[in-house]
Amino acid sequence: MSIPPPSGPHRPQDPYQPPQPQGPSPQDPFAPPVQDPSAQDPYAQGPYGPGPGPVGPYPQAPYGVAPYPAWGQGYTPYGRPSPVNGVAIASLVLGALCFLPAVGLILGIIALVQIRKRGERGKGMAIAGSVLSSVGLALWILLLATGGTSDFWDGFKEGASGNSSFSLAKGDCFDVPGDTFEEDVYDVDEVDCSGEHDAEVFGTVPLTGSDFPGDGRVTDVAEDKCYKLQNAYAMDPWALTDEVDVYYLTPTADSWSWGDREITCVFANVDESGTLTGSLRADGTTLDADQFAFLAAMAAVDEALFAEPEEYADEDLAGNRAWARETSGVTGNQADQLDSHLWETPAREKGLAALVKDMRAAGKEWAAAGKATDADGFDEHYSAAYEYVDGATTVTARKALGLTTTVPDYDEDSGGGGGGTGDSGSDRDLDV
Repeated sequence: MSIPPPSGPHRPQDPYQPPQPQGPSPQDPFAPPVQDPSAQDPYAQGPYGPGPGPVGPYPQAPYGVAPYPAWGQGYTPYGRPSPVNGVAIASLVLGALCFLPAVGLILGIIALVQIRKRGERGKGMAIAGSVLSSVGLALWILLLATGGTSDFWDGFKEGASGNSSFSLAKGDCFDVPGDTFEEDVYDVDEVDCSGEHDAEVFGTVPLTGSDFPGDGRVTDVAEDKCYKLQNAYAMDPWALTDEVDVYYLTPTADSWSWGDREITCVFANVDESGTLTGSLRADGTTLDADQFAFLAAMAAVDEALFAEPEEYADEDLAGNRAWARETSGVTGNQADQLDSHLWETPAREKGLAALVKDMRAAGKEWAAAGKATDADGFDEHYSAAYEYVDGATTVTARKALGLTTTVPDYDEDSGGGGGGTGDSGSDRDLDV
């Protein structure tokens, strides 16, 4: 059956108009039913009815549905290769470095599965990573079973800290790389103490605990312990000139995690760019018996003198009297110790005789100060007792024993009194 043309003047068919789609053959039992386009598209029919055409109303799309996908959809243009699997790369890296071998093995297996599903590249890398990780895992298991990891770790830490400050021991001398003794010390070079050097270790203070105690606590311990160790290492305070200062190298939170558990107490020049020459060590390892006995007696007297109350007698008479009595007992006792000592030579015994006499006289003055009824009486005996401290007889005794005879500047400035400890009043806390 043919469809008559629409009424009105006959229009020739547009030569560029695409052919109209034909409906399925009524004999095809599997063809979808033909539906009215206007029933699906509310805009297919305007207010004047369906548009005219040579074969009736247009379908929903004027040119029908494109039988092929648009350009580039669903295709990889220009033959671009498939991407490399990132998990395979990670497996290869971990396997080659032997780092976390178990993780590298697992990643290699995951990469092979992903490559097979996605069609990605990198199968060779995944296999290589798995193999290397398997070998690394076997080595780790062997080391753990034989204790090899512990030896390796101890050796690594020893190598890492071989030249660091926390490998120093008492009596070591060292230089700090650079021109000055900086605030933070990361490395040192051990040198012979007989020549010039930046610093000399006079003691170490061990610290305990698993957690870092904090910079403040470490500094407090250093200030309390280092000066006590100083007196034991350098028993002759007169040998510590005003150019010598006390420093201490303390652990930091980082060095603590590497096993740094020591405070290192050192002598160094007051001038950060200055150096020391020769060892300052004066203890039982370097002194003879006579020198050791003399310096031990003087140290005991100095310790008693340094315990003087901060308040003057007119402010705390009772406290000053108690201190004077204690000083009297110590001074008299040390005079007896020196008097009973068997000196190696008569010259030494003679050189110490006058000092022993002065010490006993000083002890009597301290005892009188301890009995004073007022501040004026206390001050009178106090001044008389100090006239014997580090006086001419002390210099004579030192000369006989072959010790330093120059009175330190801090004694001259104070007009006598106490042998001192070489503390210049400024300590330095250096981090390592």
